Amino acid sequence: MSEPVLRCDKLCRVYEDGNRSVQVLNGVQLELAAGEKIAIVGASGSGKSTLLNLLGGLDRPSSGRVLLGGQDLGALPENALCALRNTRLGFVYQFHHLLPEFDARENVAMPLLIRGEARREAWRRADAMLGRVGMAQRLDHRPAQLSGGERQRVAIARALVGQPDCVLLDEPTGNLDPHSAAQVLALIDELGQERASFIVVTHDPAIAAHMNRTLELRDGILV
Repeated sequence: MSEPVLRCDKLCRVYEDGNRSVQVLNGVQLELAAGEKIAIVGASGSGKSTLLNLLGGLDRPSSGRVLLGGQDLGALPENALCALRNTRLGFVYQFHHLLPEFDARENVAMPLLIRGEARREAWRRADAMLGRVGMAQRLDHRPAQLSGGERQRVAIARALVGQPDCVLLDEPTGNLDPHSAAQVLALIDELGQERASFIVVTHDPAIAAHMNRTLELRDGILV
């Protein structure tokens, strides 16, 4: 049986709030197989974004482990963790977090340039990925010149351009109109057929219904 792309074991996250401790996650267990798409749902404030940040190595657990391709994220020094995130993970946020001073091509090429790829090759790969998400005619447009749906498609292209093992999406359609949301959903469906693995935090039943399985975060655990 092949190693899971991403696995977390007894994952806990506790925050200190003055004189009291607030336990957001309490022993979360999760395995993500290659090519699998998982939706994580739950009430507002249940810790979904906290979990996604831990899975992506953006935060460190109070206890427990997150393993990406068998590597324990919590055991890595910061520079090695950043390098691993850049090559093995893709992120798509509810707010696209595109760099406003750069055009679509430059935003998408950024992860490749950070890892040291030549500019010409990074731009070639960025152009190809933007073409796949239907943005071939908007390469030189900055975020302010794009619609909400277009910005989110650029963000998805940026997450996928480095061919990551796993893509984490936090409410990817939360700020989109129904038409743009449907386009993003169709794109996730298409890319999910190519062995990319997805974990999607969402409140949208339509998104959850397109995943292979849906897990609910309740009282700090996944059920």
